[in-house]
Amino acid sequence: MNSLLITNCRLYDVPAEAPLRSILVRDGVIERIGDAAPSILPDRVLDAGGRVVAPGFIEVHIQGAGGADVLDATADALRTISKTCARFGVTGFLATTVYKHGQKNAHLRLAAEYTGRDLGGARLLGTHLEGPFISQHKRGMIQPDCLAVATPAVLENIYALLGDTLAMMTVAPELPGSEEIIRTMMARGTVVSFGHSKATYEEALRGFDLGIAHVTHTFNAMPSLHHRDPSPLAAIFERPGVTCQVITDGVHIHPAVLRLTYKAIGPERFVTITDGIQALGLPDGRYVYNSMEYECRNGTPRYKDGTLIGTAVPLNDLLTRLMRFTGCPLSEAIRTVTENPARVLGLDKRKGRVSLGYDADLVILENDLSVNTTLVGGKIVYQRPTATN
Repeated sequence: MNSLLITNCRLYDVPAEAPLRSILVRDGVIERIGDAAPSILPDRVLDAGGRVVAPGFIEVHIQGAGGADVLDATADALRTISKTCARFGVTGFLATTVYKHGQKNAHLRLAAEYTGRDLGGARLLGTHLEGPFISQHKRGMIQPDCLAVATPAVLENIYALLGDTLAMMTVAPELPGSEEIIRTMMARGTVVSFGHSKATYEEALRGFDLGIAHVTHTFNAMPSLHHRDPSPLAAIFERPGVTCQVITDGVHIHPAVLRLTYKAIGPERFVTITDGIQALGLPDGRYVYNSMEYECRNGTPRYKDGTLIGTAVPLNDLLTRLMRFTGCPLSEAIRTVTENPARVLGLDKRKGRVSLGYDADLVILENDLSVNTTLVGGKIVYQRPTATN
């Protein structure tokens, strides 16, 4: 048996003046949380030094990081994304990518193969497909060859590639044939997410009535809210069971709108995402994505025409922005990247909390929410280098 004792922990969801705790991990699972050292002698001891200990972050929408992209279709690319994610407190992620109808889609076969395997950092939890059943009018930077007519045959091709590792798919519910697609995916346990859609208010409601209960990057790639045209956004806000991905960089959504959104849906429905691309974890500069040059400034990548292409702001930094823009406390901010996404993915019985019987996917944070240490299943996958003289 393998045991680890993490001492001097300040838990993220208790008052700052509360006593420091210790966390005993055995075989990758949290076995004990207490004020005193356990009676047994653990195999290893890790001193948190009074820092905040939180559940490891779960990223449900990230396309690339560290210079790599899921579309690279190599194991090294997945390892690079995994290790880069771990640097920023992420312990589990969905490989967010596209399906190209009529092509080999080697990147999807590879993602399926490596789901659940040790990549050296954050664990790959499955794949999130943006499309192919999305609106051509709201495809954003998703290329036309990544769209397809919503038919059972196309969906079956996708499942042939991914099987039950298809964790989530973004769908536009107004498309012909989408109703059968949605019902099939729900029956197979895939999370159906509303997004990249030109749906009306009524069409969005019908999608939610069918069982859609999640939204891809709320506000982005969907019609805007108007006082005489409520758009999908009004439907999203008034359905209490619908959880919402939100990019909290203050660029994709203005801070004032972000503040209103947080108040409207509350901390239980809010899921902070990066929509990260290959530049995440790299310094600002010029890079190439989809064979087109772009420039990343202050963590915001744009093509030369000014078009936004996701973010390069890591998830822990997005939490600091969320707190600054909304005034929410640390415990609520952390919930948006832990408990909430775990619940969306059906993993909330073993991930997303620092609690007995849960996986020891943990992050140790400095006061500024920079990452000191990341653990997956009780194993250290990232530790901040110690300064040397």
